[in-house]
Amino acid sequence: MFSERLRSLVPMFGGATSYVKSLDSILNYADEQQPTTEELVGWHRGHFARVSSQKSIMRRIDYLEDVGLLTKNGQHWTLGPEGNRYITDQSTDTLLEIMCRRNIGLRSLLYSLSASPMTIEEISRQQLRTHTELGWDPKNNDMALQRVNWLRSLELVQKDGSQYALTDRGRQFTDEAIEYWSNTPKSDVESSIAAETYETTVTARAIDPEFREVTLKRFDSTCPISGVDHSSLLDVAHVLSWRDHPEYRADLSNVLALSKTHHAAFDRELFTIDQNYRIRVNPTFETESDLLQRTIVNRDGERISVSDGTVNPDYITQHNATLEWV
Repeated sequence: MFSERLRSLVPMFGGATSYVKSLDSILNYADEQQPTTEELVGWHRGHFARVSSQKSIMRRIDYLEDVGLLTKNGQHWTLGPEGNRYITDQSTDTLLEIMCRRNIGLRSLLYSLSASPMTIEEISRQQLRTHTELGWDPKNNDMALQRVNWLRSLELVQKDGSQYALTDRGRQFTDEAIEYWSNTPKSDVESSIAAETYETTVTARAIDPEFREVTLKRFDSTCPISGVDHSSLLDVAHVLSWRDHPEYRADLSNVLALSKTHHAAFDRELFTIDQNYRIRVNPTFETESDLLQRTIVNRDGERISVSDGTVNPDYITQHNATLEWV
């Protein structure tokens, strides 16, 4: 239905945590009255305090049209296809799915917040680092604030002092989203990231492309074992396995960015890392491959180049406890 995802989110009138309430009022009015543009602008002026600028009102109406929540039939505004679906379901889960599908960056922000709370400045940097196509001024945090306020209105994020953190509902969303959004088509992802299928010792998995992109950015799109720095040659490797630990699938501190070869070697327990991020090699691992000798075998005991806290040391300990040779 829509060929591109939107780079800019537009705030609703009514306050930072009232976007959904304001949206519901707009959609119900459009559904019941099918107003003209003049009537819809007038309704905004009468419904929201200190709102008078037609340009500001139309910016919001145009955004809702771009999302598919409103549409114009002749001279009258009514519900768009997404608006009909949302109003019919009467579920914020449906609205959340619409907003995540139509707007760039919401899911990657939620995944990043699952690792730790962030200030608005950190959120702005995360969005620009993960989605370079957004292209806003890094010194202006307004665009980041609009994103986080939509998520606050959807009750996925809460503000605690100067930081923003996931609510329980937000954490539930990320736990489910990593699989739910795994089949996002390439054409839906402006930064050309796509659902990536990778080989494990059990089966092939696909993950949400925005989780993949956030993970790669945390490792500067470089495998810390091999030095491979081409994103299409990198996988998201789980320390505590996808199969045995579904509760940690969307935990950014449970993943490494590894080359496809080194991901397979890690999953097959040919090497691991310890709590100090040093490479530990399975003593039974024998190879004639120059690449594997140079990047794994000869680096036994060497510390890989990752920042402290990037991977949870408790997860490493738990993983290594299952390896008989450690």
